[in-house]
Amino acid sequence: MDSRSVTRILHNIADILEIKGDNPFRIRAYRRAAHNIEALGENLVGLHRRGELGSVPGVGRDLALKVAEILNTGTCAYYETLVSEIPPGIVQLLSVPGIGPRTARVLHEQLQVTGLEDLERLARSGRLSKLRGFGAKTEAGILRGLELVRRGRERRPLGQVLPFAGQLVETLKAGAPVLRISVAGSIRRFRETVKDIDLLAASEQPQAVIDFFCGLSTWAELLEQGRTRAAGRTVDGLRVDLRVVGTEAYGAALCYLTGSKMHNIRLRELAARQGLKLSEYGLFQEDRLVAGREEDDVYAAMGLPFIPPELREDTGEIEAALQGTLPRLVERTDLRGDLHVHSVYSDGTGTLEAIADQARALGLEWVGVCDHSRSLKIARGLTIADLRAKIRSIRTFNKHSPDVRLLAGAEVEIDPRGGLDYPDEVLAELDLVVAAVHTNFKQDRESMTRRILAAVRHPLVHVIAHPTGRLLGERAPYEVNLDQVIDEAARSGTALELNAYPKRLDLGDTYCRQAASQGVKLAIGSDAHLVEQMRFLDMGVGVARRGWLAAGDLLNTLDYPELLAVLGKSHLSDG
Repeated sequence: MDSRSVTRILHNIADILEIKGDNPFRIRAYRRAAHNIEALGENLVGLHRRGELGSVPGVGRDLALKVAEILNTGTCAYYETLVSEIPPGIVQLLSVPGIGPRTARVLHEQLQVTGLEDLERLARSGRLSKLRGFGAKTEAGILRGLELVRRGRERRPLGQVLPFAGQLVETLKAGAPVLRISVAGSIRRFRETVKDIDLLAASEQPQAVIDFFCGLSTWAELLEQGRTRAAGRTVDGLRVDLRVVGTEAYGAALCYLTGSKMHNIRLRELAARQGLKLSEYGLFQEDRLVAGREEDDVYAAMGLPFIPPELREDTGEIEAALQGTLPRLVERTDLRGDLHVHSVYSDGTGTLEAIADQARALGLEWVGVCDHSRSLKIARGLTIADLRAKIRSIRTFNKHSPDVRLLAGAEVEIDPRGGLDYPDEVLAELDLVVAAVHTNFKQDRESMTRRILAAVRHPLVHVIAHPTGRLLGERAPYEVNLDQVIDEAARSGTALELNAYPKRLDLGDTYCRQAASQGVKLAIGSDAHLVEQMRFLDMGVGVARRGWLAAGDLLNTLDYPELLAVLGKSHLSDG
C-alpha cells in the first residue's frame, strides 16, 4: 500500500460518515488528515517505518493507528464496518464530480441507484432531471462527471503517478544491477495526465534486472516477462513497463521511449533524408552505429540541438531546432520566489517563520503569503481586521529577516458579478492581490468570462489564480473564454497564475504558451497549505517548460526589489 490508497480510504470514510449524518468535526478531521497525507506523497511510507505517523498534521494517535493498518493490510476494520452499514454502490457514486454524500443518498433512496452504470442509464434517459431539486442542468453535469471518471480510469494525474515512478526508480537502483535508469514516456514529457509508467534501464545483466523487477511485491499481476522487457500492473490498475538495454544504446532508447509518436516519426523522417536510420537501438548509417549512447549525440548527429523532453510533442520544436530558435526554457534554479502560499492565518498550517524556513531550504528569496478572503468561510477567510493584523506581522517579520522576505498578500474571492471580496482601500494595503474563483462554478460561459474579466481589469489585482478552476480527474474546468481573458491580461498587465498544486496544474501548457506569446506574465504559485507543499513549485516549472516558457516570462524569476517595482510597491521600506 502507498499514500494514494490511504488517502482514498480516508476520504471514503469521511464520505460515509457524512451520508450517515455523523459529527461534522469528525468528518472534517478525516478530510484534513487525507489532504495532509496526500501532500506527503511517498514520504508517508518512510514515516510509517520510523513510527512517526503522528507527526503528520491532523493525524493523532487513533488516526495514526488506522493509517498504519491500511499500509500494512490494504484496509482497516473501521472502514470495512462503515462500508457494511451502507447500501452497496453508494461510495462508488461519490467518485463522480458533482455528487456529494447527500445527492448520493437521494439517488439511492428515490431511484435505487446502486452504481455508475445505473447512474449513467438514468441520466441518459432523462430520469434524473425529473427528481425534485435536480433539473436538466444537474443531469448534464452528472453526465460530464461520469465522463471525467471514465477518463480518469484511462489516464491519471501526473502528480499522482510521478512520486510512485520515482520510488520505483530508487527501488531498482538499490536492488538491481542497473548502470543507468530513467523515467521515460509521457511522465518525462511532463504531460498533465498519464496512462502508464515507462522505465528504461541500462545494464550488463538485463535478466537480473528483469527478475528483480518482476519479483517486487508491487504487482497485482505480471503482464510480461522477457529477457530485456517486463510489465506489471499495480493493485489500483496502473501499468508499468520496463525496458533494459546496453549502455551503447541508452540515449537512443531514451529518445524513442520519451518522444510522442509524432515527434518520433518526424525524427525518423529527418534521419532518412540524411541517409540515416533511427531506431531505439541507435542512429545508423547502413550498419555503422553513428550515435546512441547519449540523447545529445543522437540529436547532434542529425544536425539538431538537444530538444528538451517537455517539448517533444511535434508542436513546432523540430522546426525551431532546425532554425536555431528553441527557447532557453526556465529551470527550477531560475525561481526566486513562490507567489501563492497559505498560512495559519487562514486554512494553512505554516507560521510566517515556518514558511520562511521552507523558502530558505528551497533556495527562495521571497514568498507571497496569500490567505483566503473573508467570504470563503469554509477556508477560514480573513476578516478585514485579521488581514490588517497579518499585514502588520509580515512587516515586522521582514524588518528582522536577513534574507527571506514575505509579501503581504491575499487570495481574494471574485464574486459572481465580478466584484472583489475586500474594498479597494483594503486591497491597496496589500503587496500582492491574487484574485480567484472558488464558488458558483456552474455559471454559463458568458457570465463566467465577464466575471473573470472584471477582475483582470481591476487596477489593484496583480494575478488571476488557477484561471480554469479545474481539478484533474475530479472537476472539469468551468466555462470561460480563455482567449478573451488572455487578450485582456495582455492589455491590463495582469499576470495569470500557473498553479502548481498537482491536482490543478492550472494554467495548462497550451494556454501558458499562448499567454507568453502575447506578452502576458505567468506567476507560478505552489498554493501550499502545508509548508512541505511549497516543493510543488517543481511541478509548476515542468508545466512552464511544456509551455515553452523562458525565465523572463515568469514573475517568479524577479528578485525582491524588481518584484516590488512590478507590483507597484517599490515604496516599501521593510526590505
